[in-house]
Amino acid sequence: MKTDIFNMNAQKVGEMELNAAVFGQEYNEALIHQVVVAQLANKRQGNKSTLTRSEVRGGGKKPWRQKGTGRARQGSIRSPQWTGGGVVFAPKQRDFSQKINKKMKRVATISALSAKVADSNLIVVDKIELSEVKTKYIAQMLKAFAIDKKVLIVTAGVDAAVVRACANIPTVKVIEAELVNVYELAANAKCIVTRAAVEKLEEVYA
Repeated sequence: MKTDIFNMNAQKVGEMELNAAVFGQEYNEALIHQVVVAQLANKRQGNKSTLTRSEVRGGGKKPWRQKGTGRARQGSIRSPQWTGGGVVFAPKQRDFSQKINKKMKRVATISALSAKVADSNLIVVDKIELSEVKTKYIAQMLKAFAIDKKVLIVTAGVDAAVVRACANIPTVKVIEAELVNVYELAANAKCIVTRAAVEKLEEVYA
């Protein structure tokens, strides 16, 4: 598998061979869906908690006698229909996490990367070099590639300059090659990867 390499002005500067074991695999939609759902579930805190009628302080005494007052019968001022009363079917703390084994994550990531290549949504750039840490240089690169959708920029390692330059563009997410995950690949329509990041991905997933 070969792909073109571009500079930041969208000009072709060469070609590189892609490892088919990482970028040429079959698309597994069911597995990708399962891993994305698990990722989102694992982000949930699950710490919401309200009190049932048995947990609310007070309410031990019957508000008024059962009969003869003309009012509806009541047993406690902490019943759900009272202001300050307990909550019916109160939400409690719970663990939403789902277990996904390493092999499934790996196969799903490879499948998502392969889908990006197959749909021509993966762009390999020689390098992302900024003369100044300014958003305009990233904006110019996106304009050169005619990208007007959400885009994931993958760098080989931590690149503070690129992260800062992209911070003001809400449709751009920057991530290191080792941290690439299925959710980010699925959530972003386009993917710009540096040549070094491609080599890193092949090193991790091949």
